Amino acid sequence: MDALAFRLANQLLANAADAAALELTVSGPTLRFNRDTVIALTGAAMSADLDGKPLWFWCSHAVKSGSVLRWVRYRVAAAVPIWRWQAASDVPEYLGSKSTFTLGQFGGHGGRTLRTGDVLHLGKAGAAIKKQTLQSELIPAYANHWEIGVLYGPHGAPDFFTQPDIATFFATDWEVHYNSSRTGVRLIGPKPEWARQDGGEAGLHPSNIHDNAYAIGAVDFTGDMPVILGPDGPSLGGFVCPVTIIQAELWKMGQLKPGDSVRFRAMTLAQANYLEQLQDATLARLQLPAKIADYPLADGIGSAIVHSIPASRQQVQVVYRQSGDRNLLIEYGPPELDLNLRFRVHALMQWVQQTMAAGKLNGVLDLTPGIRSLQIHFDSRVLPRDKLVKKLITAEKQLPPIEDMEVPTRIVHLPLSWDDPSTKLAIEKYMQSVRKDAPWCRVTSSLSAASTA
Repeated sequence: MDALAFRLANQLLANAADAAALELTVSGPTLRFNRDTVIALTGAAMSADLDGKPLWFWCSHAVKSGSVLRWVRYRVAAAVPIWRWQAASDVPEYLGSKSTFTLGQFGGHGGRTLRTGDVLHLGKAGAAIKKQTLQSELIPAYANHWEIGVLYGPHGAPDFFTQPDIATFFATDWEVHYNSSRTGVRLIGPKPEWARQDGGEAGLHPSNIHDNAYAIGAVDFTGDMPVILGPDGPSLGGFVCPVTIIQAELWKMGQLKPGDSVRFRAMTLAQANYLEQLQDATLARLQLPAKIADYPLADGIGSAIVHSIPASRQQVQVVYRQSGDRNLLIEYGPPELDLNLRFRVHALMQWVQQTMAAGKLNGVLDLTPGIRSLQIHFDSRVLPRDKLVKKLITAEKQLPPIEDMEVPTRIVHLPLSWDDPSTKLAIEKYMQSVRKDAPWCRVTSSLSAASTA
């Protein structure tokens, strides 16, 4: 959740960037080391001791075999401190990551949080490293009020929100809701006026849209409540997102706690790229660069739409929406359920995959198709967004007509059960903690009652 503290710990220990770490929230475990190693603690303030002696954060510590690390005082305000050992732990990769996804029960150490008696096997120790202490000016500031940089989009005014809605969003100090987690951070604040009465065929509430991909750090309006989508959040959904946190500021999401206030600051793509480059350069040597370029100036919040291609006899409408500085959301046609648009999305996805395989498009990290959209997650340091958009405009001239497309199909048989305990529990939890009058809960409840009858 706090990727900045994670990266700083790696650098303090001369670790590889993908070395595993323990992530702690509010409290921590008692750990006995079975070999000599080096560790570092970073993140929000907590108190720990090693063999009874206080252990400082933001520096490396040599640890002897048999030593015991204890967390002796917990501060409720602490969010996600991270500690790390010199040699990468022997954690298997799952889906290209060593992280633990507790909701899905996979990844990391058995797909769960740690338990008493667990043994974490350390990898082979690397070369000896010198003790390092992070310069004070590089230590992130953890507070109760946060300002977080975002890019406007993918969904804005006047299509979904009113202009006063957007102005209010940026002028509000949002309060972090108690019911927040790695899945999403709920925020308490004013309700939007909305630019439309409902979501059309996508749903009864004006926040509803057909399913499209979500970026990590997108602020998702589930009804009238905004939720910052975390790393364990959904990759697809049917709600509008007016802003997305920029890459260099995502770490702040991991330090938000109930009662904190958050104000979002609108930035430009140039500012987002500047901050990411400055952060990378600082982390590379654990010191500020000798020469720092001038911070790019901005005039207003800009537009959520990067580019668009109007509809014509030969071309379906295409809208390119920014979703942070590392995601681009491509939407086809009007907001309606049309299988032809879904085929068009599939054709674009295939084009991107084939272009990548041919070595003509580097820097794409992930592709997520929706009903009438495709989100491209890319590394802006390798593939600038402007270059990606130009490639995609070229693709529109090369994609085959929908009527000429052939796609493989299959039949999947699934069991169906409406009135089961898991569904009922999910409905009860949602209505209790999120929205008790949600129309989709009433529909599901009615279906359950009908199946019972």
